[in-house]
Amino acid sequence: MSLKGKNLFHSKRSSLTCTYKCGNACAGECTNESDNPYFGDIMSRRGVLKAFGASTVAFGGTAVLVACGAEGDAGTETQAATPTSSADAAAAVITPVAGMRFESVAPNEKDEVVVPAGYATSVLIAWGDPVYEDAPEFDPNNQTAAAAARQFGFNNDFAGLMEHPTDKNRMVYVCSHEYSTEPQMLPNYDPENPTDEEINIGIVSHGHTILEVSRDEKTGELTREFGPLNRRITGETEFKIVGPAAGHDLLKTSVDPTGTKVFGTFNNCAGGVTPWGTFLSGEENIDQYWANAKAVTGDRPAADVKRFGVPEEASERKWERLHDRFDLAKEPNEFNRFGYLVEINPYDPESIPVKHTALGRFKHEAGNIHVTEDGTVVCYSGDDARFEYIYKFVSSKKIKEGDAAHNMTILDEGTLYVANLEGNSPAGEITGDGDLPEDGEFDGTGTWIPLLTAHADGTAESHVEGFTGEEVAIYTRLAADEVGATKMDRPEDFEVNPVTGKVYLALTNNKYRGATGENEKKSKEDVTEYAPIRENKNGLVMELVDDHAGTDFSWNLLLVCGDPEAASTYFSGFPKEQVSPISCPDNIAFDSHGNLWISTDGNALGSNDGLYAIGLEGENRGQTKCFLTVPYAAETCGPIVTDQLVLVNVQHPGEEDDATFENPASHWPDGGTSVPRPAVAQVFRPDGQMIGMEKA
Repeated sequence: MSLKGKNLFHSKRSSLTCTYKCGNACAGECTNESDNPYFGDIMSRRGVLKAFGASTVAFGGTAVLVACGAEGDAGTETQAATPTSSADAAAAVITPVAGMRFESVAPNEKDEVVVPAGYATSVLIAWGDPVYEDAPEFDPNNQTAAAAARQFGFNNDFAGLMEHPTDKNRMVYVCSHEYSTEPQMLPNYDPENPTDEEINIGIVSHGHTILEVSRDEKTGELTREFGPLNRRITGETEFKIVGPAAGHDLLKTSVDPTGTKVFGTFNNCAGGVTPWGTFLSGEENIDQYWANAKAVTGDRPAADVKRFGVPEEASERKWERLHDRFDLAKEPNEFNRFGYLVEINPYDPESIPVKHTALGRFKHEAGNIHVTEDGTVVCYSGDDARFEYIYKFVSSKKIKEGDAAHNMTILDEGTLYVANLEGNSPAGEITGDGDLPEDGEFDGTGTWIPLLTAHADGTAESHVEGFTGEEVAIYTRLAADEVGATKMDRPEDFEVNPVTGKVYLALTNNKYRGATGENEKKSKEDVTEYAPIRENKNGLVMELVDDHAGTDFSWNLLLVCGDPEAASTYFSGFPKEQVSPISCPDNIAFDSHGNLWISTDGNALGSNDGLYAIGLEGENRGQTKCFLTVPYAAETCGPIVTDQLVLVNVQHPGEEDDATFENPASHWPDGGTSVPRPAVAQVFRPDGQMIGMEKA
């Protein structure tokens, strides 16, 4: 097996995951080589989520190194432990708020879903289970592409749970299938010589699943059902390209000379449920599926494929051997048709999903909606790679209740922005080792810089010198460089608190931030107040107070993640001896109480990944409690948190370097000697009580 970067960084995330999830982006040089000036210098630097029964009942998002956390380092924390004063030691235990009243799960490496006492777990659906009633039962030793296209796909990431349109006793579960890991999936797989059938199995194992589910009235536990809404979207499903780049010459291919129709969606990571009854899904690490970047000519096209990290020659999966569209030497524009937010209507199995080009093209992590009081729609999204940027789109159309056709065009007209952040403390107070500046917080202000405005007639106005509006939509990263966007530490899920309206952002990690020694050349920026940890291995959680439809915001760091005993960590002043260790935050959700829930990906502290609840207000601000951990070598994805049920997508269980189909490192969820299967885990109270409502 040709794994690039074997045992990379001694990370908790295996290089097998790195190779197949994100094309091993953590191994090479950072692809953002821009030296865009710090915007602050240019501008004179300063010295509810409802319970079951709502029309949309849950929002979830999820993952990767470069959306998968593989940049984490499992090395021992070397910082000195935080001194504990006698007053701290004597501090009373702070009572958790409603929704967080459960016994924290301790760090572990068990091959199971571990939950607090009093809770139970079950599996809703797993890789290979039939989605359609006529689909064959799963036989891992006799897989076919035809069967896989009608079964639950591989590596489920984003998840959403929605009201059923006609049956009050059912709901609709939706999820993305981010990537395939052929050595884990396929018996006797030879990565140097995949068969045609193996290639096609991998292609259709990507995409999405839409699934009808029934619900136990007492516990909230869900059961999968066969229904008319059930649907598999794969790497071969037809999509429609909409927005300012639709029909552009850069999107035209020999198969589609119109530049408006594309087959498939790949590496769909986090997403979001819209208020009008659709869901969004971000195409993230698309670069790994294409080959022969060296064949691309022209300054900007060549810079684009280099920035994404497309292999110079053969791809890892070798799909280009069977399908010309993955060979840039034969179809140089096919790659430009991926890297967008896609929108899918789960209530119409015959509908054609769309790719929204007005929201830009980059490694989309998430796509989450906030609606202002006047009906303006705002969509937040991160670009999940080291030193990449955060974006929002502000619609020029208003939402119309009950008008699905209108609302599905909202994301085609409006303005796309990229963020610039400034700290409010002198640079000398940011030491890189977690010391707070004199004002006691990592905080500051920000500005949203316009990139393009998409108009009703399909045209786009560029706000970036040297780019047309259409070019901004296609070469979004390169355009953002030109306006001095702020380099972040792998911005992942982006969610708005439905109770307070504040915006939260997971920044998973960035080992190369301010790196020295052998990694010095991979550092593109030293520490700053918005990224204050040198060689950031454990990640950050940021809170923004945004003028949602405007251009100004303020920000602060809610968490500097890691071992609470390490001096570098910060939990908004909450007593460190009362929090769970947390590393590599990835996806975000909220409960009905307004508490933040974060799933992790690539825990650099030696434990399995998990799902954590975080208090946001008053004396509970910064309180962090682990609610569950996922099985060995798995990633926690797509959290959905309701009053009665918690769901997480368990991605790539047992995916470590030496594991194969024949020699698995996990046997979850079926046990025995079974192959591991990505699956949907649900957690509930058998006694029917609400989540997190036990007495402290």
